[in-house]
Amino acid sequence: MELHEKPLAVADAQAAILEWVSPVGVERVSLLEAPGRVLAETVVSPHDLPTFDNSAMDGYALVAADTAPASEAAPVRLRLIEHVTAGEVPRQPVLPGQAVRIMTGAPLPEGASAVVMQEHVCREGETLVVTRPVRKGDNIRRRGEDVRAGQTLMMAGEWLTAAHIGVLAAFHRTFVTVRRRPVVAIVATGDELIEADEPPAPGKVVNSNAYALAALVRECGAVPLVLPLVRDDGARIEAAFAEATQAADIIVSSGGVSVGDRDLVKPALARLGLEARFWRVWMKPGKPLLFGRLCGRPCFGLPGNPVSGMVCYHLFVRPALAKMVGLPEAQWRLPEVTATLRQDVRTKADRPTYLRARLSYAAGDWCADVLPGQGSGMLTSMLGANSLVFFPEGKQYGAAGERVPALRLMPPGAA
Repeated sequence: MELHEKPLAVADAQAAILEWVSPVGVERVSLLEAPGRVLAETVVSPHDLPTFDNSAMDGYALVAADTAPASEAAPVRLRLIEHVTAGEVPRQPVLPGQAVRIMTGAPLPEGASAVVMQEHVCREGETLVVTRPVRKGDNIRRRGEDVRAGQTLMMAGEWLTAAHIGVLAAFHRTFVTVRRRPVVAIVATGDELIEADEPPAPGKVVNSNAYALAALVRECGAVPLVLPLVRDDGARIEAAFAEATQAADIIVSSGGVSVGDRDLVKPALARLGLEARFWRVWMKPGKPLLFGRLCGRPCFGLPGNPVSGMVCYHLFVRPALAKMVGLPEAQWRLPEVTATLRQDVRTKADRPTYLRARLSYAAGDWCADVLPGQGSGMLTSMLGANSLVFFPEGKQYGAAGERVPALRLMPPGAA
């Protein structure tokens, strides 16, 4: 397993990863299964929407010209000839001097050129009394007003939301072609780990990384497959990764990739034939990151410190998954904004640094509050973080009011 001797820059590591991942295949799913999936086809309108002129209000369909002389002093009286509700079809046209009681969404009768709101008229038996002029076209939804036949509705690569599903259903689509959800095997290693449902024990910590990674994977539109905890044993680690290659499209491990006596993931992967691309990235937190291909599948070895693992996920695994699920290139990486620091910030980092921060937007500007407790093991510091403020190499101080780059922590579909 040949690896770069020097750590890669973040941008170089991201480019190397994206070069080695490809979109997964497609499948047809029902609309009920489609939210949160990535569209894999172009959808064109087969017909106009609405498909017929209809009323935008509960009121009365009439000939607008009839109402031109109407006033409080000299109201216009029209004969009511029919009552049409939504789902019904008018049985007769509207002629001058006539009106039709009509409900919202009901087809507009032939001859009618406007709908007057029911609040603006009164009735005397079967006579409609109009006291103000009505303009031609008032309160009418025209055929094709929303969409014309042949119009492109959606493009491949769009993240399907409730709005997409509603539009597809409106055009009688019950199935849609989407990108398959990549299966992500999550492998956590370490003798110190216990599961969340086990009682606390001296020297042990909960395997929280697997749960956090699984949640992040779901946010990317992929399927997490959390494998059983693996102890610090080379043979067991090999067996876990071998199982992962049989069950998943991509593998993400947590822990065991640094240089300690119990960091056994790298040698285990080497024995399995990992085609390694790089190990270590010049950044803080998260330097000991491993990436390669195992049996043709992208394989990430994330650091075990909780924050380091999550930051590495956002910077490296997220772009890979976004590409795999078929999102356009503009949505692969975290969106970047420029923000104003709200307080003085000092670090001791000798590398490019990503600081957990809380972004807010007011008066046309992004502001960043860098959160206290920036240690890589302080998991709760991620609770209030919705961004990563970036300090380049050599920068250890930022003054309040200074403008700095910040990466917004958001799922690919929301970017």
